[in-house]
Amino acid sequence: MKTKTLLKSRRGISPILATLLLIVIAVAAIVVTYAWIMIYMGSAGRQAGVILKKDADCLWKPGNITIYVRNVGTSDAEIDKVYINNEPQAFTCMPSNIVVKDGGSIAIIVSYQWSPDTTYHFRISPKVGEALTFDEKSPSS
Repeated sequence: MKTKTLLKSRRGISPILATLLLIVIAVAAIVVTYAWIMIYMGSAGRQAGVILKKDADCLWKPGNITIYVRNVGTSDAEIDKVYINNEPQAFTCMPSNIVVKDGGSIAIIVSYQWSPDTTYHFRISPKVGEALTFDEKSPSS
């Protein structure tokens, strides 16, 4: 008998207060989701400006390697650094170190004493945007 009196004596919150509380929680969730999406879309938009792709196989000559790179992004890319096996290398670009947007291509000539039949890890870093990384095996002699 005591449990029935406890249940009857309790009072819940009013339906108006409950509705307002649900609206506040829903608005807070929408604001948090909107902020998260804006941060994500902002970083994705900046990276899409420069997109480097390897255009063809490297040309291996004694004392140097020629790397062909194409920019399929929406902004011009300036090649800043070239790494082979995570070590920075001296390089020259033909015709210049700027890869124009929408499919422009360049040849990057790296002075490097390579060994035959060896796999090398390349990283080409533009001043702005994501670096191009790939592995390629040198030809056998």
